[in-house]
Amino acid sequence: MKIQKSFSDENLGAIYVVPTPIGNLEDITFRALNTLKDVSIIAAEDTRNTKKLLNHFEINVPLISYHEHNKLSREEKLLERVRRGESIAIVSDAGMPAISDPGYELVRSAIEEELKVVVLPGANAALCALVGSGLSTNEFYFYGFLPRKKKDKEAELERLKYIQASLLFYESPYRIKETLLTMHKVLGNRQIAIARELTKRFEEFTRGSVEELIEWANQNEQKGEFCLVVAGNDEEEEETEIWWKDLTIMEHVNYYIHKSQLSSKEAIKQVATDRNMPKREIYQAYHVD
Repeated sequence: MKIQKSFSDENLGAIYVVPTPIGNLEDITFRALNTLKDVSIIAAEDTRNTKKLLNHFEINVPLISYHEHNKLSREEKLLERVRRGESIAIVSDAGMPAISDPGYELVRSAIEEELKVVVLPGANAALCALVGSGLSTNEFYFYGFLPRKKKDKEAELERLKYIQASLLFYESPYRIKETLLTMHKVLGNRQIAIARELTKRFEEFTRGSVEELIEWANQNEQKGEFCLVVAGNDEEEEETEIWWKDLTIMEHVNYYIHKSQLSSKEAIKQVATDRNMPKREIYQAYHVD
């Protein structure tokens, strides 16, 4: 067990996870601005994009790139600065770093070394979309971007279809139509809200059934970044979660392979979700036992 007292020793180095605006510059906090001014260096997903933000607020702190393709090679250099007592900030292009953006690996490595990690609150597109959707906020499941390949997308939605919490997704304008069609096929005609260009001038919420939004997507050109909020499964738990109770693990896996056309790997993953068991135990029962 490890305990971090974030503000017990201000002289120690730290990694500051700093959310940035998702469209409206006024959404940045005073604390975020002060942190960005005080750190030794800022690790940015796109230095050109972050430079515009820093120039707007007259912040002159060195930038270093930290993105999907170089995050592992950059990690040791950033951690070494913190070990020496420096404080660094990590930012993404918009919103909270590590949420569908780089950052998780650096945070994990810092925690393993017992280096200080301080996360600032700030803008997040998924939560804005959820609250504005009109769908239940009591429970929600954030997924992020679904796989691009249709088969993989269907498999993931199949895995999520019995969750009763509201489902949150990100999607690009180029795949929104295909994603809605796949959702209709796998999840059915649920209620859904699509939030577009959140916090920006052309912010727009479109709410209705999946069928209605498929028609809307066919009739309108899609631009900007999208957040999708989909109603959770509203069927009774007894009907949706224990249909397999009389099946052996072997029979349960084979059901998904033959009925849902999933690969054995995908079927094992789904059975593990259904039964709330580790995948390795399902794998052992199916392939070994």
